[in-house]
Amino acid sequence: MDSRFLQSLIAVIETGSIAAAAREQNLTAAAVSQRIKALENTLQTTLLLRSGHSAIPSDACLRLLPRAKSIVAQVSLLRGDLDPTGLTGEIKVGVISSLLSSVMPNCVRQLSTQAPGLLLQIVPGTSKDCYRQLLAQEIDIAIVVEPPFTVPKAIEQQHLLSQPLCFISAQQCSDIPAALSSQAFIQYDQQAWGGAIAKRYLVDHQLQVQTLCEIDALETISLMVASNMGVSLIPHWQGMSQIAANLQVLPIKDKRYQRNISMLSHKLSEKKLLVSALQDTLMQLSQMR
Repeated sequence: MDSRFLQSLIAVIETGSIAAAAREQNLTAAAVSQRIKALENTLQTTLLLRSGHSAIPSDACLRLLPRAKSIVAQVSLLRGDLDPTGLTGEIKVGVISSLLSSVMPNCVRQLSTQAPGLLLQIVPGTSKDCYRQLLAQEIDIAIVVEPPFTVPKAIEQQHLLSQPLCFISAQQCSDIPAALSSQAFIQYDQQAWGGAIAKRYLVDHQLQVQTLCEIDALETISLMVASNMGVSLIPHWQGMSQIAANLQVLPIKDKRYQRNISMLSHKLSEKKLLVSALQDTLMQLSQMR
């Protein structure tokens, strides 16, 4: 049995259709259908129930799905077994957007030299999305805002860096409360883990704002403020000055409102050496800030 056929089956289940799985795997829909049919003939059971353009797993398929995923995962580790350093293989990393344009490029550059056999598959997402994918074992590592709760014991949490909350404006400002109360406010999404910190600052200081919009994208907020559309409270993230060079930035020195960035991974991961290599590199880069 070809493990690539199992990969196609898993892709169909995760995407919900043969066409979507084909796009994800860079194959034709006919090729994916042939792979599924070959598996059904080998296992002598129906794996997918087709309805219109969608395909859902049969009960038999759901029973064998955990083992199929395990087989695919084990096959992906074979090349690493041949490397005595243990640093050959692929890891999927969920990363929040503000780190994609700051920390991650340097991390990829450094790892390409130190561990050339290590392939990073980077998956952008919000902290909540990355955390959910980590729990579902869809990714190996999540680099996110520190969760506002205690993570399960099976998850290892490593602090990477802290970012102070700051007031940003396109104009010179000496009175933050007055500016927040009088100017349009571009709000860091209150439902985001980082946005909840900014919201807490407003509540603690009894500040009323005139919200222009609410968004979980620090790059976009920075650009909007730089365009003089309003003011905002966001963490002082590395790379902000490159996105919007003319921002006026006033740090909030109270550490209660800083955003902490953590790296989360499974303690019992079979890719522990690969995870550790990424972790060590990120720690080195965060200390160089």
